[in-house]
Parts: sequence; structure tokens; C-alpha cells
Amino acid sequence: MIAMNDKKKKVMALASLTGLAIMGDAMLLIVLPIYWMDFGLTSIWQVGVLLSVNRFIRLPINPLVGWLYSKYSLRLGIAIALILAAISTFSYGIIQHFYLLLIMRMLWGIAWSLLRLGGYLSIVNLSTDQDRGQLIGLYNGTWGIGSLIGMLVGGFLIEFVTLFWICTVFSLLCSCSLLLIRKHIPANIGNNTTTSGKLQRSSFKITKEALLVLTTSTVMGLLIFGLFSSTLSLLIDLNYQGNLTVLSLTLSASAIASVIQAIRWAWDPILAPAVGRYLDHTKSKKQFLVTALICLAILFSVLTRSIPLQWLIIILLLFQILSTSFVTTTDTLASSFAARKKSVSIMTLHTVLVDLGAALGPLLAFNLLEISSLATVYLLAGIVLIGLAVGWLVKFDKRTLDSN
Repeated sequence: MIAMNDKKKKVMALASLTGLAIMGDAMLLIVLPIYWMDFGLTSIWQVGVLLSVNRFIRLPINPLVGWLYSKYSLRLGIAIALILAAISTFSYGIIQHFYLLLIMRMLWGIAWSLLRLGGYLSIVNLSTDQDRGQLIGLYNGTWGIGSLIGMLVGGFLIEFVTLFWICTVFSLLCSCSLLLIRKHIPANIGNNTTTSGKLQRSSFKITKEALLVLTTSTVMGLLIFGLFSSTLSLLIDLNYQGNLTVLSLTLSASAIASVIQAIRWAWDPILAPAVGRYLDHTKSKKQFLVTALICLAILFSVLTRSIPLQWLIIILLLFQILSTSFVTTTDTLASSFAARKKSVSIMTLHTVLVDLGAALGPLLAFNLLEISSLATVYLLAGIVLIGLAVGWLVKFDKRTLDSN
């Protein structure tokens, strides 16, 4: 059995490199929806495409990444990912052409597949039912610090420093992290000998439970990583009158959005493992998920109204707490399901569907904004969450009837 401290060290090493790689992407998520013309774009729909294509490319790539990790070392996959991340991040500061940016976003999508699936498969193999939620929370929370830095730096410094220098610094940090791979990353994805066998690339039967878990994966990607993340700065811009001043500086909408996103990533290293520990020791994982879904749906409906900035910030922070709980619960349910079935295919499918949802989120949102309002988009998001919650409640009801 692997000691818990050793497990945490391995997970944190992977998560730290992932955090260094994601800083450029996090910065772009805040800056691009507001300053899209500075990137040489000619229409707002191009914003949705650039924020989505890196997720779409992961759909065919994820199965190939799963195969790569079954044949080659984890170190190789992480090294390739960091190189691609450094190239794509640097390009955001020098390229002002839609189609070239499109190619760079595809490269980042490949890098993220290598990082994310490598992390997930490592956790599934390292963990047991007693610590899986905690390790997933630790992983998500630690790499989230990279998003925190990217969003804060991008949101604040874009007003004072050129995009070129921001991207150059992020790219250099990502490049330097290559030196850490040999010392801190194991050669191969470990195998948990305390469970009944190694994860296999085997087929599995699509049961109603599997369908519900994987639908939840898709919705999580669609609404949390896709729609909400890509429209947050736009939401604040629509409700903000430019009257918030800190240290004699009037904050821009992008700066406020970056702070709100960064606060989530700042508390994630504490909150996500705490949620994970709760999930490890409770038999009410699914009830916890339904509660989070309903609360998020309510907040989406509240955000459809014009709200004073101070109340908007409070509501958004509450939304971020609930989204952390939603993400950690969904990842835990998917990894537990994969561990029970002992199949790499399940975890690969989970990451594919999260990526599919995350890809569709910005694309659908910004295309709907061409013909409708952000309030309509958020109202539809709330309806989707309520529908998913009803699906889980129906499953509870059937299970209760069967047990009786």
C-alpha cells in the first residue's frame, strides 16, 4: 500500500505542472471576451470559436492519449504537454490572425488532454475508496492555483502591460517547468495494488447509472467550464458602471472578473479536498450532487436580472463555491465508477464528455448572443440543471422502491 503522504506528493507534483501550463489559457479566458479586437478578430462569434476549439480537438485526442499512456511513460506525455503549452501561450502575444490563433488553440487542447488524463489516470490507480475524493479535490485545487495566477495577472496587468510581455513570462515559466519532470514525476502511471486489479482498457455495459454519471460529466463541462467561465467577464461588463475604485484605480470589468475567478482557484486547494473528504465518508454523494445542481440552477436564474455590483459579486462567489462542489462530486462519482469497473475507457469517456461540454459552452453561448441576450442563455442553463437534478431524483426514487 502506498502511504497517503506519498500519494499526495505525486498528485501535487502533477497538479503543479498542470497549473503552470494553464496560466496562459486562464488569462485568455478573461481577456479575450472583452479585448477581442486587440487579437485581430473581426466578429464576436470568433471569440466563441477560439474558446471552444481547444476543447473540440480533445474529443478525438483523448482516446489517443489514453492509448499513449498505456504504451509510453507518463513523463513523456507531460513533457510533450508542457512544450505545446509554452508554444501556444507565447503565440497569444504575437499573433493577430484568427486562423493562426485557431491552430495555437488546437495545440493547447492537445496539451491539456495529456495533462488532464495523465492526472486522472494516476489518481484512479493510486487511490482507494477511502481517499479518492480527497486526492481528486487536492489535484483540482492545486492546478487551480495556476488559473488563479493567469486570471489575476491577465485581468489586472492588461491595462498597464502589453499582452506580449504577459504571454512571454507565462511561456517562460511553463518552459522552465520541464526541468522538474525527471525529479517529481514518476516514469509510469502507478498501479494501486490494494484494489482488485489494474485498470484495463476494457468495454463496459452502458447502464442507467453510467448514462446518468456521464450526462452529468457533459453538463458540468458545458455550464461550468464552458458557458459560465467564458461569459463571466461579459456578465460583469453588462452590470458594471465603472465606479469601483481601489487605491485610486478604477477597476475594469476584466479585472473584477479575474478577481472573482481567482478567488475560486484560491480557495479550491482547501475547499475541494474538504468536499472530497466529505464524499469519501458519506453515503449521500448523489443527494449532495442534487442539492448543488438545484442551488446552481437558482443562481443562474438570479443572474438573469440586472443586479447592483456588490450583490452581483456576492452571488458570483456563492456560485463559485457551489461549482467547486459540483465539479469535485462529479469527478469523484466518475472515478469511483471507473474503479469499480476497472476500465480506463470509463475515465477516458468522462474526460471526453467534459471536454465536449466545455467546447459547446462558449460556442453555444456566443452564437446565442448574436440573436438573444445573456439572460436567456443563463435561463436555459438553469433549466438544464433542473432537468439533470430531476434525473438523479428519479433514480433515487426507483432505488428506494426496489429496496422496499
